[in-house]
Amino acid sequence: MRKIKVLDDLTIQKIAAGEIVDRPSSVVKELIENSLDANSTSIVVEIREGGKKYIRITDNGDGIYEGDLINAFKSHSTSKLSTIEDLYNINSFGFRGEALSSISSVSKIELLTKNDFASSGIQAFVEEGNIIRQSPIGCPKGTTIIVKDLFYNLPVRRKFLKSEMVEGNHITDIVYKLALGNYGTSFKYIKDNKIILNTSKNNNLKDNIYLLLGEEFIENLIEIKFKTEDYKVYGYISNNQLYRGNRSHQYLYVNNRYVKNTDIVNIVEKKYKSLIPINRFPIFILFIDIEPSIIDINIHPTKEEIKFANKENLNYKLEHAIEQGLKNNLSIPRGVFTKEIDKKEEDIPLLCQDSFFISNSESKSMENQSRVLEAIPKYKKNFKEPLDKKSAGNDLKDILKRLNYIGIIFSTYILAEDVLSNQVFIIDQHAAHERILYEKYKTEYENEKVIVQQILTPEIIELRDSEFNIVLENLSFLNQMGFITEEFGPNSIIIRGVPLLFGKPQLKSLFLEIIDNIDHIHENNYEYQIDKIMKIACSNAIKGGDKIFTMEVNSLFEQLSRAENPYTCPHGRPTIIKLTREDIEKEFKRIM
Repeated sequence: MRKIKVLDDLTIQKIAAGEIVDRPSSVVKELIENSLDANSTSIVVEIREGGKKYIRITDNGDGIYEGDLINAFKSHSTSKLSTIEDLYNINSFGFRGEALSSISSVSKIELLTKNDFASSGIQAFVEEGNIIRQSPIGCPKGTTIIVKDLFYNLPVRRKFLKSEMVEGNHITDIVYKLALGNYGTSFKYIKDNKIILNTSKNNNLKDNIYLLLGEEFIENLIEIKFKTEDYKVYGYISNNQLYRGNRSHQYLYVNNRYVKNTDIVNIVEKKYKSLIPINRFPIFILFIDIEPSIIDINIHPTKEEIKFANKENLNYKLEHAIEQGLKNNLSIPRGVFTKEIDKKEEDIPLLCQDSFFISNSESKSMENQSRVLEAIPKYKKNFKEPLDKKSAGNDLKDILKRLNYIGIIFSTYILAEDVLSNQVFIIDQHAAHERILYEKYKTEYENEKVIVQQILTPEIIELRDSEFNIVLENLSFLNQMGFITEEFGPNSIIIRGVPLLFGKPQLKSLFLEIIDNIDHIHENNYEYQIDKIMKIACSNAIKGGDKIFTMEVNSLFEQLSRAENPYTCPHGRPTIIKLTREDIEKEFKRIM
């Protein structure tokens, strides 16, 4: 048995640093929060090489007193509390005295600082938590901290960092979150010598949302506002027209600190269940100003998780406010229950379009006229889907070929009869069309020939920096999938072509959803990613409420009969259910 040893201080410090600093974005977060605590009204963030080699944070805050500098990089040294009671009345972002200590133990730091009462500033160089050199210097009021060579003394930790682009995206995400929540402070963000963000101090939340998130958000937001004796809640939630494929646009701030709280997320999402598509997530930017004594922020090293005392009252009030906000501001979806329902057939991907009535000869002709993409071999895989009813598959396929169309109910479900088997079938037109599109798309991809239709007026889409980087990192993959995409200026892309199967999709929303769901295509997960993107793209199928005609219905029957799995849509929902004559006669008590 090995002897128990007491670790030296430097080793203890490096281990503790791992709780606070796990990647470059952690450094940026801690330093920006220090700047905010120092009453800064202007913060400049500059990074290079994903923050691995260089991070610089400059503020115009209070600065550090020369006498305090010796303690600034010591563990458990803080100006924000002195007793345990102070911990439960904390209004600052930081309070543990761990940030500078942790960062300095795993990087090389240069600090410049000056306060109002000093005639000159101070320059200090810090390594492994110790000030190795210090001298006076001329500099403006505030603090600049330069962090170089992060994890230089922890090669294993450095090895596990992601690419410069991925780490840079994490930093971008942190800067946007902190800038959105602190709209009384101006933020400038420079990445590899390129200005990504430049906000002004205007104390207007809506202006800040417009600048950071864009016009689409502003046009689809609902204001939420209420207060009690203990707290004030304000901010915005999205209407039923604005949603995303993940939760990356859900922002919750408590006393201006970005936090996470599962209860609040669940309350918001519950109110959207019947309003937005399945597996989509609402957007919210909510602020809660609350007495520090009735929250606990000290439950996780990142200080992102929070607990509320008397949360039942807060949850009830919030649920009611969201319910009322949505009730009074629902927007009618385009193309459903409006005059748009009767728009021209070419405006919606109905069954009579090229994607459904393409003969072999026509397909070859289109193939010659369209851009045909040769698939990269490393992406090519067979996508096997288990069929529980494989033995019965041929029976259903035969039935689909001989179905007699009766009509459509609820503008969504097709009624059809099979006289031979005395059965009535109900087919979900959207689910069936999704299955057809998915299998055609999959076949084209596996055969290394995705047929692309050129867009007469290419679509230009402006993206956030992190979204733009995702596109650049996956540009080859997107082109292989049939989305002909190119870089088009700063943080903008242009889409010149889409898969022919999809007719004329609502391209911007479709592409943003793909970006929300896509991850970098690694060798160990590309098969899953391709299948995921295919399923997203196929959601452009005809919807419930879209008007279809007899010829199109019969085409759907015929093509569904040729599907490998006609039973479910790509997401697993049933495409077809049946009622036998016996089932119906039992309901009418004709038989027992």
